[in-house]
Amino acid sequence: MSAQKIIIDTDPGQDDAVAILLALASPELDVLGITTVAGNVPLPLTTRNALQVCELAGRPVPVHAGCDRPLKRHLVTAEHVHGKTGLDGIALPDPSTEPAPGHAVDFLIDTLRAEPPRSVTLCPLGPLTNIATALRDAPDIADRVARIVLMGGAYFEVGNITPAAEFNIYVDPEAAEIVFRSGIDVTALPLDVTHKTLMTAPRVAAFRDMGTRAGEAVASWTDFFERFDKEKYGSDGAPLHDPTVIGYLLRPDLFTGRRINVEIETLSDLTRGMTVADWWGVSGRPANATFIGGIDADGFFALLTDRIARL
Repeated sequence: MSAQKIIIDTDPGQDDAVAILLALASPELDVLGITTVAGNVPLPLTTRNALQVCELAGRPVPVHAGCDRPLKRHLVTAEHVHGKTGLDGIALPDPSTEPAPGHAVDFLIDTLRAEPPRSVTLCPLGPLTNIATALRDAPDIADRVARIVLMGGAYFEVGNITPAAEFNIYVDPEAAEIVFRSGIDVTALPLDVTHKTLMTAPRVAAFRDMGTRAGEAVASWTDFFERFDKEKYGSDGAPLHDPTVIGYLLRPDLFTGRRINVEIETLSDLTRGMTVADWWGVSGRPANATFIGGIDADGFFALLTDRIARL
């Protein structure tokens, strides 16, 4: 069976970095490219971080820099979680490679037009600005995308940047609205599932005990950002958000969810960026996304540990 073609759209971020490592360590996936967007930190840093992670993995992949701000908003970043570089923790060497030529949006459009229809899955791990801009500038590509599997949103877990909103959707709600209304097959991995994937002490130790640079990086990144989540949630470890997207591609049997209607709040000051997820089917609006709510966390971490150990 041929490898599944994907493009990772990302704003690294320690958990984004782990997701990239998981994808690059998995032969079932053919990573055509990585596109970067402003989110956790500004665009120059997210691009630099993506280059560093690819070099850490030893798997060269073109990295295209994309949008440096949301469609209609001022950029909100998350250095308070991820540190001033976005990848604080282990010290990685400066990247020896440069970003690939061409804007990320152009790369998305050109690649989707060049590849066979519905053969490429888009995997957004940050704000949806690049994806929405590509759909706005080239509406024809909507019919060429196989599906979009993204990390973003919340329902039962409400918000992590405001009382109502998850960070990725909050940063660019207008972009999220475009994506969820695009007609493309969307699967969302919200906080409802990522908050069940906790990097507990034994799980962190499993990465550190690998004795590899990649294993030490995953452990170090987790040690850094878990200080924020453990204090905030009182949990036994930090949620590992973005790798669930790659985990879902590799082992969908580990996840459960529902096909429901999801709308994005763009107007309210109180609930900007809220994913209004009709979990109980009361709105009468047609379903437009698969919203994941459950995960076999032990199975997920077994997969993640096995793949990172291969790097």
